[in-house]
Amino acid sequence: MDIKTVSALRRLRLVSAPEAVSFLLLLVCSVLKRTTDFNAVPVMGAVHGILFILYVVFLLDAWNRTRWPVTTAAFYFVLAVLPAGGFFADRRLRRAEDAGVIAARARREGLVSS
Repeated sequence: MDIKTVSALRRLRLVSAPEAVSFLLLLVCSVLKRTTDFNAVPVMGAVHGILFILYVVFLLDAWNRTRWPVTTAAFYFVLAVLPAGGFFADRRLRRAEDAGVIAARARREGLVSS
């Protein structure tokens, strides 16, 4: 795995947790809108929408660079539409990113052939 692939995984990982938090906050705001006079849904909806679009764009980039099977890319997309799925995606992507960094360092130091 080269450094550009690791960077694509890092970008996807770094947006996955904030996307999950914004989704949960949007759900809380939706409940508050219906039970009180507090209405932050337009603001949280916009924030979540931007983070979701970033997640999808970064997912497509990571899918292109890592050459994941369609099922893996679909799995990460499903995690994005589940309320806390971004946290699980973050954990799995962190492992993949760490493995990629180790592989890139080993290749750079000549310990492994390409």
